[in-house]
Order: sequence, then structure tokens, then C-alpha cells
Amino acid sequence: MKVSSNKAIDIYKHYRLVLTDLYDETEAESMIAILFEELVDLKRHEILSDTSRRLSESELLKIHFAVKDLLRNKPLQYIVGNAWFYGEKFIVNESVLIPRRETEELCNWIIDENKDFVGQDNKLKILDIGTGSGCIAITLKKQLRDAMLYALDISENALKIAEENAINIGAEVSFICTNILDTFVTKALSTFDIIVSNPPYVRNSEKKQMNANVIDFEPHLALFVTDENPLIYYEMISDFALSHLNKGGVLYFEINEYLSLNLKNILSDKGFILIEIRTDMQNKPRMLKCKLPN
Repeated sequence: MKVSSNKAIDIYKHYRLVLTDLYDETEAESMIAILFEELVDLKRHEILSDTSRRLSESELLKIHFAVKDLLRNKPLQYIVGNAWFYGEKFIVNESVLIPRRETEELCNWIIDENKDFVGQDNKLKILDIGTGSGCIAITLKKQLRDAMLYALDISENALKIAEENAINIGAEVSFICTNILDTFVTKALSTFDIIVSNPPYVRNSEKKQMNANVIDFEPHLALFVTDENPLIYYEMISDFALSHLNKGGVLYFEINEYLSLNLKNILSDKGFILIEIRTDMQNKPRMLKCKLPN
């Protein structure tokens, strides 16, 4: 079935209907509205109020191929090239994970517990490990404006996105491309008051519970771990934290809801104290905080 004309209203209605082959009506309506706004700079109310507005051939093709991508489960955020996080628009592509609501909750926790440091002479030093799009580090810098933010990732492509986001959003963050196991680089790093990370934590056996748009398009390096050693990145990061946190420093993690107690035991064995697990808005244990003794 072809679109009946090049009028924006006809194209809008046509592709909204096409999307209902895979999505419910509410989701289809939301998606087509976002595509029009992001790809051809037309808001929904403009389309509905100006029924004579026509799209050029290039504009029509942008919508057409974007809808085709949606029908093969490509995430909307990758199609339009951005995602909203903590009130800011972040550039995203398939080199980085799409920022998620649970990670906003982790940022909230850190901000709430450290907002009293804003305006103080002692500046917090914060390191984000596995920064991806930079959403955690940039958000913390925007909200804890006096803090000194550092962000580390092994992926050069991810860091290019993170650096662009920091410039666009106006956040001063120092980015470092390295593996935390590369002691030649990391030994030159100073110590920090806070280390935060959202490392890979989805076990391969959990893939069957995930949507195709995640499995087929988001970077597996940032998502999945083996079932045999699912907490390997947490162990690596906590070992790194033992030598790179100031005394009394705090380590924050986003975590796998099924492995929270296992992780708590590992951190306790390593000498961390005051270990606290928090639930997200769905009442799932998804965040953890622990402290290095003074």
C-alpha cells in the first residue's frame, strides 16, 4: 500500500497505520510524531492544523526508511540519533547504549547525597567507568557543578559520542580512553571521592527475556557477560576502586537485579563497608552503594 499523496497529513496517517503492524496504536502515534519532528522538523500540531503542507521527496524518503527501520526493530533513538536523559538530549548511535530510566535513578541517588558539596572549597572528584554516551558523567557535572568529573571507556567510538555530548550540553568532563586493567595508564590517575559505573551485567542466559531491538542493535560489549562469571566487571572495578578511591570514598553501581546479594558478598569480602542496595521505581534491586573505610 502506497501513500496517497505527498501531503504531510496523508503521509503521517499512512505510516502511523503501517507501524501498527508491529506496535500498538498509542506507540505508533508517538513514534510517527517523533519521526516527523526529528527528521523533517514538523510537530504533530503543525501537521494536523496545516493540511496543505507537503513533504519534498527527500523528506518523504527520510520518513519511509525510518519506518522501515522501526519495523525491523531498530530502536527509535538510533534512528533519530538522540535520546533524552535527565532533561538533556544526548546524541546516541550503535556505539553506545541508549540511556535508561534506571540510570537516571542512580544519578538521582548520587546527586541527592552530594548536593551539599556544591559551593564548597573542597571539590568532589568523580570518575565514571564505562561512560558510553557520557550520560552519567555529564549529568553529574551539570547537577554537581563544582565537582571535577572524569569519564573512562575502552571504546574510542563511544568516547567520540561522549565528548560531543559534553560540548553540546555544556559540561566540562575529562575523558580517558583506556581499560582499567591497563595499569600503565591507570596508575597515573589520581584518587577519587566517588567512582560510579554501569558495567555490563546481563547474563547470556537472560537474552531470551530481552526485546529484539536491544539484542539486535545495542552494543553487546556494553551489555552482556558470561553465565560462568557474571560479576567479572564488578570485581575488576571494585579492585580498581580499592587503590583509586580516597579513604572514605564511595562506589556506586547499577546492578543486575538477580545478583545483588552475590555482589554485596563480594564487596564485603574485599573490605567495603556500609553496603546499601536500593530498588528502582519497579521495586527491583538495581543500584548499590558501598564505602571504603576511613
